[in-house]
Amino acid sequence: MFGDIFNRVRGRRRPTVSVLRLEGVIGGAARFGGAGLNDAALAPLIEAAFSRGKPKAVAIAINSPGGSPAQSSLIAARIRRLADEKKVPVHAFVEDVAASGGYWLATAADRIHVDRNSILGSIGVISTSFGFQEFIARHGIERRVHTAGEDKSMLDPFRAERPEDVARLEGLQAVIHRNFIDQVQARRGDLLRGENLFTGDFWLGEQAIELGLADEVGHLVPTMRALYGEKIRFQPVTPRRPLLRRLGLPGVSEAMARIEDGALWARFGARAP
Repeated sequence: MFGDIFNRVRGRRRPTVSVLRLEGVIGGAARFGGAGLNDAALAPLIEAAFSRGKPKAVAIAINSPGGSPAQSSLIAARIRRLADEKKVPVHAFVEDVAASGGYWLATAADRIHVDRNSILGSIGVISTSFGFQEFIARHGIERRVHTAGEDKSMLDPFRAERPEDVARLEGLQAVIHRNFIDQVQARRGDLLRGENLFTGDFWLGEQAIELGLADEVGHLVPTMRALYGEKIRFQPVTPRRPLLRRLGLPGVSEAMARIEDGALWARFGARAP
């Protein structure tokens, strides 16, 4: 008797779509109350998105200007692995930006949806720094560095660049760039159209669709309802907020990280959320 009642109640349960937000600089510090965008912090959330309540699909809201290539690869691989294991389709919804590592995350989805004003692409590798050797010499500051290994202080910002250091860095970047290109080609395949997709350039939503980097213009809620039914229930998967955030107080490290990350967002004409 109770088994029959349970089965009838379960049969009336509304189907769900898990919603996971990936927002911020990849590999950066956790945003106020959110999980850091790194594989270790996101692993339990990604697992829950695919397992909790047997979802019809997983919707990933992406808003990221990129960051660590290793963390981008690890997160995307985890999403793809669980999608294949659970046989659950994944939809990426790009908000302001899915660039560089942010686009790497988007490629983990089966379909990529955009707003017309979204920015996508920047399939390349960048390294930035400053050179202070003339500044410290002008002010009578002596730089003292002691290493075991002649390449241990490669690209030290307080000494002049060495051509061999620059060549080594460019060699490392070339390998990472090739890995990024392989990821995009493996996931987007014959959908890609046009040339110069891998120069580090980026495009707006409809341009990205024309180039095969995205599939269609569409926002999360109406798109998921159109695909999986008007009665679909959205199930956000969110981390537990830290104590300071629950009290309304951001930590000092969070505030500093937000300032540092602003420059990366600014490359795409966007402000950090």
